[in-house]
Amino acid sequence: MSVTVRVPAQLRTLTGGAGELTVPAGTVRELIGSAEAAHPGIEARLLDEQGILRRFVNVFVAEEDVRYLEGLDTAVSDGTTVSIVPAVAGG
Repeated sequence: MSVTVRVPAQLRTLTGGAGELTVPAGTVRELIGSAEAAHPGIEARLLDEQGILRRFVNVFVAEEDVRYLEGLDTAVSDGTTVSIVPAVAGG
């Protein structure tokens, strides 16, 4: 089973400039692990030292924020698009 991951510009230095990745995954946690295996450094940018999604990183599965679903254990179906969106701050 594979999913498409939309990668924000801030992480594209780790993906060789790719804006999208196709990785095998059954959950968001597995997706991050697969992305890390192919592109080392991504996991550290998304998860903190306890393996929790960093507060300034938003992950959407089919346009639903995983924080309101099952978090990193949110299931992803074959062909699903997952978007990694950095939080935007300003004033």
